[in-house]
Amino acid sequence: MNQWIVNFAYFLDSYAPYCKTKKFIYNILENNKYPYKKYFDYLMMLMVILSIYILIRHVKHEVSSSWVFFNNYIISLFFLCEYILRLWAYSNNSKIIIEQYESDLFLHRKFNLSAAIKTITKQKMAFIVSPAAIIDLLAIMPFFHEFRVFRVFILFRVLKIFRYAKGVQRLISILSSKRFELLILGMITMIVIVVSSVLIYVMEATNPKSPINTLFEAVYWSVVTIFTVGYGDIVPITPEGRVVAMLVIVSGIAVISFATSIVVSAFTEKLDEIKEDRLIDDVRGMERFYLICGYSNLTYAVVERFKKTNKQIIIVETDPVKIKQAQNEGMVVLNFDSASLHAYHSMQIHLDKQVIAVILLQESDVANIYTALTIRGLSKHVPLCSVLHSPKNRKKLSLAGIDQVVNPHELVGIISRRVGTQPVVVDVIHALQSGHGGTIVDEIVLDNDMSERFYELLLHPLFYRRLSMLGIYQTRLENFVFNPDSSFKIISGDVAIVVANHSLISEFRNLLHKKRVL
Repeated sequence: MNQWIVNFAYFLDSYAPYCKTKKFIYNILENNKYPYKKYFDYLMMLMVILSIYILIRHVKHEVSSSWVFFNNYIISLFFLCEYILRLWAYSNNSKIIIEQYESDLFLHRKFNLSAAIKTITKQKMAFIVSPAAIIDLLAIMPFFHEFRVFRVFILFRVLKIFRYAKGVQRLISILSSKRFELLILGMITMIVIVVSSVLIYVMEATNPKSPINTLFEAVYWSVVTIFTVGYGDIVPITPEGRVVAMLVIVSGIAVISFATSIVVSAFTEKLDEIKEDRLIDDVRGMERFYLICGYSNLTYAVVERFKKTNKQIIIVETDPVKIKQAQNEGMVVLNFDSASLHAYHSMQIHLDKQVIAVILLQESDVANIYTALTIRGLSKHVPLCSVLHSPKNRKKLSLAGIDQVVNPHELVGIISRRVGTQPVVVDVIHALQSGHGGTIVDEIVLDNDMSERFYELLLHPLFYRRLSMLGIYQTRLENFVFNPDSSFKIISGDVAIVVANHSLISEFRNLLHKKRVL
């Protein structure tokens, strides 16, 4: 039974339609960078608004049975499906089983299915008890319309809008950065409310002419007064009560001022981040532009040339002084390290589709080389131009995958000629192996019955001369055999050390186990 579960897990992990479907579901539900997610969010917000409208309309007007059915069943069923899909996509069960199996196999232990199930349950429960999932579950409650008490939970559908409204999510994120200050504010406010309620109750409740006769009325008056609403429906009439009222009014102003300062400071601290996010969203929507790495006087001259041809320019720079200078000159600047792989994922730029050419204008050849290697790891075809600071580094820049290397006196003229004729389309003629970014050394745990299949796969056209086996580590003998031939006997628990692209190794591992299923 355990072996069947493991084989099925390997099958699911390598079954392309299943993986593609799960990735699509995850992107449409959770990935804010996915271009089609916003349409799903709009649909969900529309359903929430319709549901609340039907609830409000039903209070004093008759609602047709079709609308009631649509609200009680169709919308609720849609929310139920969404909840189940979120639960399914939250974690990868097959991956957990595979990792547990390979870990036990490596340590020569029997496969511990219960440990894998425990891990799966723990991850699923983390989703179930999350605030967003609880709101989703409460929004499904109106589905059980026979139990009329559950209809009140339809109001929780309003909270579901928070999940899909990016602006609300950003507001919550900003306020959450001031959790401690807001907690202190809440405690102070509660203390003021309790003290003022008790004081006004003691001062007013004994007077038969006073409108404050119960503790609830005292609390109501305190809340209305502290937050400076001042309805005037309940007012103290005794001199002592009015003294308390004056103290409460002053305390309320202090509480409001404290709350305002917290919110303002939170937005001030996050203002640059908010602007950066908005700028990234704008860049992601651009169709074709030039990417310039580094800002200097030369950059200004290049940008001025581009402006005459109405070309869009994006500058990447990390120096705050240079960023401010470029922004003052009306340029679009992203505060990222151009040599960092993570930066391009954060900027959400598709180099092949959006970038006409990348121009490296940083202050050293070394920085330009690192940036070129990073970009070549992401794209083999995007044209690269670089300024040359030292003639001895020209060959190094070319080997890093840069198509055009020029000195500062040549660069402006070359770019000007290219812009004036047609977009830069230059095939890559040089690339370093290290520049492909993705070649790794990995370990594959083997069974004792994998020997024949393992060597067969090494000769498969997909892996031949693309995936290299350094050797096999014999865990029981604690011995490493370098580049063994096909006659070498593999024992359960042995580890093959392979070198290849990450995706190629993943496909090799999946096919190795997939044959067991087939």
